[in-house]
Amino acid sequence: MRCVIANYAFDLTANEVKEAMSGVKPEPITGPSVRIGRRTYPAMQVGAVVTRQDRRDFTAGEVVRAMKRLGFTCELAPAPAPEAAPIDSVAAAAAALGSPTDS
Repeated sequence: MRCVIANYAFDLTANEVKEAMSGVKPEPITGPSVRIGRRTYPAMQVGAVVTRQDRRDFTAGEVVRAMKRLGFTCELAPAPAPEAAPIDSVAAAAAALGSPTDS
């Protein structure tokens, strides 16, 4: 399938993408991601490996659009981590200093 990434046309197939990404360790995901096989890769990593271009030359949106057309599952952003309950400054100071002991 013909895909345009960074204003360059690439003739890619799903099998070619799978072969290119086989043996590549996924980087930590901080933005859009692509599921290839059992692994999830950042979209920018997939774009860099498949196109052999510098990551500054294309956007994650271009890669996600191309990978969706090839039939891969794409996520726009990772799920946000749950926030911890807020702690007031007095309780934080008491926890840091410890409790008084009786002598």
